[in-house]
Amino acid sequence: MAITLERKQGLIAGDGLLPVKMAQYAKENGFEVIAISLSSDNYKELKKYCSKVYSCCPGEINKIENILKTEEIKQLTFLGKVSKSILIKRPKFDQRAVELLKQAARLNDDKVMLMIIEQLENIGVTIIDQTTFIKNLMIPSGVLGKVQPTKEQVEDVNYGYWLAKETGKLDIGQSVVIKDRMIMAVEAIEGTDCCIKRGCKLAKKGACIIKVAKPNQDKRFDIPAIGLKTLKTMKRYKAGLIAVEAGETIIVDQEAVVKFADRNNIVIMAV
Repeated sequence: MAITLERKQGLIAGDGLLPVKMAQYAKENGFEVIAISLSSDNYKELKKYCSKVYSCCPGEINKIENILKTEEIKQLTFLGKVSKSILIKRPKFDQRAVELLKQAARLNDDKVMLMIIEQLENIGVTIIDQTTFIKNLMIPSGVLGKVQPTKEQVEDVNYGYWLAKETGKLDIGQSVVIKDRMIMAVEAIEGTDCCIKRGCKLAKKGACIIKVAKPNQDKRFDIPAIGLKTLKTMKRYKAGLIAVEAGETIIVDQEAVVKFADRNNIVIMAV
């Protein structure tokens, strides 16, 4: 169901360019963006497009809620990577965050995010689809660059796509690394780039990376995304192909990503 967008939009920003792109496109379309930055790597860029940028740690729930109330934010977008390792390290987790985690039967991605969303909905904040302002970054099916997949790579992609969907059902991760129809790595708490590193070390050379949306993906969080950092990790560890799910995946800075792939003989495809 389509929602009517408020002129004033909230953004909880993790790492990377994705939150910056959202703020840029929102501003260009007449929206005011108030950002709560959970990362230092894009703070300066966010300030170019947001009327205010607050700095918080992911576990400071009370502080984040107070900002949203003070700014009278009614609609909020989550964008950008927040390392799942914070669930282990728990830096600056306030007492409320600690108590919430104690109540959770499992600390997998969806359970944690749904707990957070419930807390925000209790104060009148609606979490909107991550793609609302960045639908132009979603990619259609096909090979994106000049490098075409081999028959063997296509077989690995077919196997890896099925496997990634199956692990997604269990809310384990979105990515797998395949070589010669063998499983090199399945993404867990470490994230996609570390999964690539781990799997490619086993594969030695020419591994295929497959990243998909989970079945019945909640579009308010965890939409699959790749960018230049992913491709640089692939180059470093000699991966040969990345396949993503068409119409369900965001590529940040697509032109630069495709150029990099072409220069380094890496296949990018959406299936």
